[in-house]
Amino acid sequence: MSSQSSGGILRQPMSVWATAFAAVVAFMGIGLVDPILPSIAKNLNAGPSQVSLLFTSYFLVTAVAMLVTGWVSSRIGGKRTLLLGLFLVVVFAGLSGTSDSVGALIGFRAGWGLGNALFVATALAVIVGAASGGAEAAIILYEAALGLGISMGPLVGAILGDWNWRGPFFGTATLMAVGFVSIAVLLRATPRPAVKTRLSDPLRALAHGGLSTTAFTAFFYNFAFFTILAFTPFILGMSAYGIGAVFFGWGVLVALASVFAAPTMSRRIGSVRVLYLSLGTLAVLQAGIALFSAVDLRAGVVVCVVLCGIPAGLNNTVFTEAAMEVSDAPRPVASAGYNFVRWMGGAVAPYVVTKLGEEIGAPVPYCLGAVCCLVGVAFLYGRRHHLASLARVDADHAAHDMSAA
Repeated sequence: MSSQSSGGILRQPMSVWATAFAAVVAFMGIGLVDPILPSIAKNLNAGPSQVSLLFTSYFLVTAVAMLVTGWVSSRIGGKRTLLLGLFLVVVFAGLSGTSDSVGALIGFRAGWGLGNALFVATALAVIVGAASGGAEAAIILYEAALGLGISMGPLVGAILGDWNWRGPFFGTATLMAVGFVSIAVLLRATPRPAVKTRLSDPLRALAHGGLSTTAFTAFFYNFAFFTILAFTPFILGMSAYGIGAVFFGWGVLVALASVFAAPTMSRRIGSVRVLYLSLGTLAVLQAGIALFSAVDLRAGVVVCVVLCGIPAGLNNTVFTEAAMEVSDAPRPVASAGYNFVRWMGGAVAPYVVTKLGEEIGAPVPYCLGAVCCLVGVAFLYGRRHHLASLARVDADHAAHDMSAA
């Protein structure tokens, strides 16, 4: 990435920074519960597979709600949709902290997922529309917020969870309330689209070969991604601080790979080749986790988990850019269809892998995660002709960098 490009990413209006801050907090909610999963299971008398439903309810509702985000935002506007999503997160994150049973906590996480869907899908479109430096700079900024949120989530979860397992939920509600006020004050009302989005538009958009290829490959990737996030805390045998530190290191690599490595590699070898490489690398690292967990070598598990942040960061940015660029659908519609399929992987994986880990053994979830990565590679290779347009996008970005240098 050129220095000018990097500078363009940083020179943004305050409204973009306010939205990005709220996005960081929203993505913190993904990894926030990781360090306290064993504590939640202990305090609420639940097993790992029951606690994993905190992820499942959250992402199942997030995925389905993605189908209505465009319909809502095209009628009430992007700013009001962001504020509605933030309001729901504040309410349900706060209620999560009051739960006295795992069933109640699962239900409140579902409501949290609805708010998250309204916010996350709209935030990307708002940042793209308001950011200086074009869509690519905006997407990198969005992915930076994702990476920072994912890395900070486990750390915040560990610090607040050490005080009480309810602390991270109340902390998130407080930070999201700050985000609500920031966006209410700093973000101008966004104009409503000239054409209102239909409820069926995101599903219709998936009829495009390029978008469906991107989305379903991302489904298999997300399955592997959440295998690591949902099950690993139960095999590390560490305190909340230890688990938080491991996933903080992982999240830092996610952020660095998303912002710095992914754009450069896409220009040099092409987006599709980056996906082959990152999915293959993630499969190898998951196989490593399976092997080290089988021989009870915790240091090996920790190293592999942290290193998984590199292919995860590459995937996150390249998949998002591909979804935005590969079809002629409006970006909010393409994002909704893509995220509907993508987040289904996050909904299915946590319960399936923790159940397998409970009943068969710790290595099994990671073997399945590695297989999912390889299935994603095979699916991508078999449908690569649908992604030919990405090569032109990569070439245009490379030419822009050369002219700006």
